[in-house]
Amino acid sequence: MESLKELYRIGKGPSSSHTMGPQKAAKIFNEHYSDAKKIEVVLYGSLAATGRGHMTDTAIKEVFGGDDRLNIIWQPSVFLPYHPNGMKFSAYDEGGNLCGEWTVYSVGGGALSEGDTPKWLQDSHEDVYEKNYLSEIMNWCNTHGRNYWEYVKENENSDIWDYLMEVWNMMKESVERGLDHEGALPGPLNIPRKAPTYYVKARGYKQSLQTRGLVYAYALAVSEENASGGTIVTAPTCGSCGVMPAVLYHLSNSHNFSDTRILHALATAGIFGNVVKTNASISGADVGCQGEVGVACAMASAAACQLFGGSPSQIEYAAEMGLEHHLGMTCDPVCGLVQIPCIERNAFAATRALDANLYAAYSDGKHSVSFDRVVEVMKQTGHDIPSLYKETSEGGLAKDYKL
Repeated sequence: MESLKELYRIGKGPSSSHTMGPQKAAKIFNEHYSDAKKIEVVLYGSLAATGRGHMTDTAIKEVFGGDDRLNIIWQPSVFLPYHPNGMKFSAYDEGGNLCGEWTVYSVGGGALSEGDTPKWLQDSHEDVYEKNYLSEIMNWCNTHGRNYWEYVKENENSDIWDYLMEVWNMMKESVERGLDHEGALPGPLNIPRKAPTYYVKARGYKQSLQTRGLVYAYALAVSEENASGGTIVTAPTCGSCGVMPAVLYHLSNSHNFSDTRILHALATAGIFGNVVKTNASISGADVGCQGEVGVACAMASAAACQLFGGSPSQIEYAAEMGLEHHLGMTCDPVCGLVQIPCIERNAFAATRALDANLYAAYSDGKHSVSFDRVVEVMKQTGHDIPSLYKETSEGGLAKDYKL
């Protein structure tokens, strides 16, 4: 598995696969063909179907200048074999002759892949973890009497803790920015920001109800920042970026956990997200929202259980529940925007993560279905779901809504 730095990415929303990934690909292509007189970009499948709502074209234009040099072609009905988020870059000289082309895929969380034909990215992915399955990592923890964050410490460079501190600071900032911002979200839906109102109302409730309201507010705050193109952390994606910060921010404030404890929780959560990313997918276009919000819930469940002193098996159980109970969740963003139903899903997944932690804490950690098995089922389920329910805005809640 790759470093957690490849999972937790700091960048601008609204979409890691539709905004961050394509922009990164455009920068790479532009480095190789900076003298090209004309650039053509063909967006396929999900990238084309929801690209306008996700600001894919805007992200690409920022790289190439957005003038007559650039031509973007939308092919929503064409799905390349390797991944639904395919794109082809072509460069032409002054005489209109083809100088070079590149097919690349945005596979989720801002990551890129060249599929089965590596060209420029083969040296950019370095595995730092020998073990790829949670069962193997949990066995290591039990054998050595250690926890998941210590497995991270064993494999990553020492600067991982500085990086995770940067991630934690950005998560806190995104919560606080979202709580301070009011007004409508960008786009034709005219959705008003709700985080500030939820926060004020929650503070007025008794303690028994206040917890849920605050967690809702924190998740809404980050998700609304993301929907507005603000800077957030992929955890594991932009569309699911509100879950982890909401849980960690709430637990940090309400239980006075030290930053060190929070970083250990981030490391633990990262292991679970990395296992899914390696063995299945965190791309909504590939496996639906179960791979985004479902995985975010699993990560937050593991983080919460880590903070409250859960054993490796209890932490694994909490994460398993967080993912299992999102199996089959479709990705059907209305108008291709990361607003409906994405923002509310972040809020509910954050509270579900707290419930998964509590449920696991009551147990001895023994259960029938392993996290690895749920990851396997999630992948198969995602591939069985028709494409109109996987970030194409052609089915489900998104049906009959157009930009």
